[in-house]
Amino acid sequence: MKEISFPYGKTKMTYAFDENELAGVLVSSIHDYVPEKGEVELVKDALANPVGSKKLCELAVGKKNVVIIASDHTRPVPSKVIMPAMLDEIRKGSPDADITILIATGCHRGTTKDELISKFGEEIVKNEKIYIHDCLETDKLVNIGTLPSGGACEINSIAYNADLLVAEGFIEPHFFAGFSGGRKSVLPGIASRTTVMANHCSEFIADKNARTGILENNPIHKDMLWAAKTARLAFIVNVVLDADKKVIYAVAGDSEQAHKKGTDFLSKLCGAKAVDADIAISTNGGYPLDQNVYQAVKGMTAAEATVKDGGVIIMLASSSDGTGGDNFYHQLADEEDIKKTTALFLSRGRNETAPDQWQSQILLRILSRASVIYISEMPDNMVKKMHMIPSHSLDGAMKKAREILGKTDIKIAAIPDGVSVIVEK
Repeated sequence: MKEISFPYGKTKMTYAFDENELAGVLVSSIHDYVPEKGEVELVKDALANPVGSKKLCELAVGKKNVVIIASDHTRPVPSKVIMPAMLDEIRKGSPDADITILIATGCHRGTTKDELISKFGEEIVKNEKIYIHDCLETDKLVNIGTLPSGGACEINSIAYNADLLVAEGFIEPHFFAGFSGGRKSVLPGIASRTTVMANHCSEFIADKNARTGILENNPIHKDMLWAAKTARLAFIVNVVLDADKKVIYAVAGDSEQAHKKGTDFLSKLCGAKAVDADIAISTNGGYPLDQNVYQAVKGMTAAEATVKDGGVIIMLASSSDGTGGDNFYHQLADEEDIKKTTALFLSRGRNETAPDQWQSQILLRILSRASVIYISEMPDNMVKKMHMIPSHSLDGAMKKAREILGKTDIKIAAIPDGVSVIVEK
């Protein structure tokens, strides 16, 4: 027998597998990577050796209006490590520069002052000019052209009017943009809701290249890259984090070339070969990423990439905060026939996307291939309304999975952290 632990909320669930049934344990080796230097040194080294670009201090020479796009409260970017180094570099080249830190909220709510202090520290919040992007603040948005997708590209005018536009961020696998970081600071980071909806359209979500770890021929990435280049995003500082949210790698420079170097590094650590599995067990890595069903869809996509058609996915996500949104819940719960809902989404044009539609579409895609047993704290009736099978333990979920399959000869894939791994066919 082989005992494996799966993160669940702030705890873990453990299951003893028959090794004859265990087809593979799909894990990222990122947790084993030991950097040669500390966090601050890694960031400073990256700034001193930019990829495809002059140094940030050199780019800043003669620039009066400088904007730094920074992530918001929903992302674990270690801004206390990155931002001071970026500010120093800019002021080294342009001591009198008027610098604005623009918080890239995308379509999220605004970041609070307490969240800003937690993110940047009191000194930066007190002494630097900070503006929080609002995707619905029309008088602060400017149309900079038409995306390759055909949608209008509207971004925050503070960024577009900058003499020098730069960004901080972090790189992790992303379940339809391929990877986070780089160009995502602009789209969706500082874009209008209209632009985000066009980019997240059903046609693109359905594209076979809009998947974890894929950038080439990914239409969502193509839109994002176009937006970043058109917005004149000149320089980025991106990091890769370990399970404790500590910097283990940093890269700086050109928004496309530096980002590519970072994704290449991450791919080597996160890649795991798919196995043929009748049952695939996944998680969202526990708290804080498994607090609702909406976020848990990300971890399910790792299982989707390795489970057989007609198989069973067991997803562990405590979901202590519930579904993750009324739009998301009702798109799933109000129609019993998942094929009808999928067809409705696919019938909508690129500029007709409904909020949260992309997340519902991906969950429906998963459900069309496999049964999903959902281990959570959610009420059973809500899980059932979302077309999944409720459970509250791994033992109970495994029993249900065996009943669904109706056979004794089964193979199981275990994915202890579905959001940190890139499952490769």
